[in-house]
Amino acid sequence: MKNRQQDHVVTFIWAEKNNVRSNFRRILTIFIFFFGLLYVLLYSLICFNPSFKFTQRPLDTFMRFNQENIIQKKLNTIPPEKTQLHHIVFGIGSSSATWNNRKEYVKLWWNPNKMRGFVWLDKNMNYDNVTTTSLPKIMISSDTSKFSYTNKNGDRSGIRISRVLSETVRADSGNVRWYVMGDDDTFFVPENLVRVLRKYDHKQYYYIGIVSETHWQNHEFSYNMAYGGGGFAISYPLAKAIEKMQDKCIQRYPYLYGSDDRMQACMAELGVPLTKEVGFHQFDLYGNVMGLLSAHPVAPLISLHHLDKIEPIFPHVTRVKALKRLKKPITLDSAGLMQQSICYDRPRKWTISVSWGYLVQINRGILPAREIEKPIATFNDWYQTKDENSLTFNTRPYHGKGCQRPYFYLLSNAYASTNDTTTSVYEHDGAPGGKCKWRMADPSKIRHVEVYKKPDPNLWDKSPRRNCCRVLPTNKNDTLLIDVGECRNGEPI
Repeated sequence: MKNRQQDHVVTFIWAEKNNVRSNFRRILTIFIFFFGLLYVLLYSLICFNPSFKFTQRPLDTFMRFNQENIIQKKLNTIPPEKTQLHHIVFGIGSSSATWNNRKEYVKLWWNPNKMRGFVWLDKNMNYDNVTTTSLPKIMISSDTSKFSYTNKNGDRSGIRISRVLSETVRADSGNVRWYVMGDDDTFFVPENLVRVLRKYDHKQYYYIGIVSETHWQNHEFSYNMAYGGGGFAISYPLAKAIEKMQDKCIQRYPYLYGSDDRMQACMAELGVPLTKEVGFHQFDLYGNVMGLLSAHPVAPLISLHHLDKIEPIFPHVTRVKALKRLKKPITLDSAGLMQQSICYDRPRKWTISVSWGYLVQINRGILPAREIEKPIATFNDWYQTKDENSLTFNTRPYHGKGCQRPYFYLLSNAYASTNDTTTSVYEHDGAPGGKCKWRMADPSKIRHVEVYKKPDPNLWDKSPRRNCCRVLPTNKNDTLLIDVGECRNGEPI
């Protein structure tokens, strides 16, 4: 009985071995068949595909593919070129009636070797070839008589100016990232314009500018509208979209006043809001804007507008000569132009504000920074109401007499000194200080202010913050020395 059981076990084991061998043969046969079929397919591809040469070797093909893959990966890791001045095309709205005089403003900031753009006139003029070489190319706007205009208070030239964008796109669209619109009385700081536009993705829809400084202007037109004189920037894809639909869009708004509201109406149809940058300045103001520029927002200064309406930014000279004085600080440190810093001369109980490259002011008393950062109301709103509530920002009153009158020192010179440091010199404006009974040092004895500052071209790559200033010791009784730079750890201002 025991032997029979053993025979059955042996027989079972032998049968299982035969099954394993049989299954192995089947798997091996399928494996050989599969690779044989794959070989036939590859052979057919090589032999009968005309684009595949017999001289190609599989190893060479693999290596070439691998190399191309590596190169492509390297290309993908190379960061894209930052936005430069040559990526921007300017469209300047002008007319035959204003261009002859206002071209002097454009000359101050235009660089024909680095910039691209056009000035758009309503009709031909006699041009001086020598003069025009330092200016953008003159273009004549197309006829707009087919467009309806029904606004009784405006001028139909607003239609022509609004179409400057579309006509500029048609005139130059090669390797463009941004189109920047402005007027013939707009002064741009191109280096700061580039700094601001680098923050944004030019492949997306962007409409960048600023509203008016006067509330009633915004109420009348729109708080969502970029005011064209202050300048505004439109990304390339958005400009192309506007160019395709603008003429039809304009036809729907014959009742609008000017060019800016027509542009904003088309932006609204595309669903694109205004991205506000406070470095653009429409200057819907009258009078002396010194108080505003001496407390500039913590943002790059990009533009100034209405240069024929406001007083010269430096007194006792023409408007053009006043703006020319900014060329030195722009060359030395455009990022820091008109940036405010606040410090204290505590022994003399003075509060000092530096608007670098423009103005220094000394105030009697230790005043809080939140007051000094407010512009002094040396100007009036667009409707000349003399009402501080008519403005879109806070101001502090201007005291023309007595102890609270600020002492102003205006830029007279700027130059590069040693150790990558700039020196800017400011002279007293000559205005009498008046009597003061406060028991503290008299600022009227200070006739000159020297400011030392290291330029920081990457200033606006960081989070926004005012620079700090420090009063330096000196043996000169009539001179104040100030150092301006980044705030140190724990430095409150």
